Amino acid sequence: MPSKLSPFGPLLDDFKDISRLTENMSNPTRINFDLWKSEDGQESEEETRDVMKDYPGMYDKLHKEEMGYRKEELKQVYLKLYNMFQFVGYMYILAVMSVRYARLEHASVADTYAHVGPAMKFLQLMQYLEVMHPLFGYTKGSALVPFLQVSGRAFILFAMVEAEPRMQTKPVVFYLFAMWSMIEIEIYILTWLRYTMWIPLYPLGIICESIVILRNVPYFEETLRFTISLPNQWNFAFHMPTFLRVYLLILTFPGLFFVMMHMRRLRCAKLKPNVTVKKVK
Repeated sequence: MPSKLSPFGPLLDDFKDISRLTENMSNPTRINFDLWKSEDGQESEEETRDVMKDYPGMYDKLHKEEMGYRKEELKQVYLKLYNMFQFVGYMYILAVMSVRYARLEHASVADTYAHVGPAMKFLQLMQYLEVMHPLFGYTKGSALVPFLQVSGRAFILFAMVEAEPRMQTKPVVFYLFAMWSMIEIEIYILTWLRYTMWIPLYPLGIICESIVILRNVPYFEETLRFTISLPNQWNFAFHMPTFLRVYLLILTFPGLFFVMMHMRRLRCAKLKPNVTVKKVK
């Protein structure tokens, strides 16, 4: 006759497992739970393997074979081409100004805008792409600072110099273009030079911009260019010379302080010494 199953069978099996774990131990009360494995918990203890960690370069290789490039690489190529374009453009402006000054000396100053003005206007308009780069994730940082810098230069170039022909022949335009070109050129040369040359160049550039605005005030009072007088259908008045005076106060003191402090923070972040602190045991 088949033997009846004992109700204590599972308990005896567990006791045998405990005996197996403690048979080689001097103290039978200490159990090595690291050796205890439950059949039900084996699946939960298995870690999910990440294919990207096992084959870190496989995705890049397959993506290049299928697409020929990666999106990040396309961004880097675009930024390098943009930087090269700006560097060559400002080098061209500075080279033309230098060659003409070497040949004609001070007589070349009055014709500076006529020779390099179109190139400067094109490069300044292209710099609005620097405002879009942070917005689309091409570069890090805020879009506010490049927007203020590019818009400030565009106001000086288009509203102050381009709109007033008499200002285009002033010597300050020559010095202003020289400052702008050197500021942009040193950005693409060396990191140390980029975050050091701004100390003399930025104040000199703002001084030249302030002189342009100051010299334009009597011209705009005479021509009333960009001035809106009452009465009109919008019931709105705008006096350009007064706006220039207020803008001059904002540019000379708060604007210079804001730009200098921003560049100082960038310099401290980029040129800080790499100090390695070793822990003493």
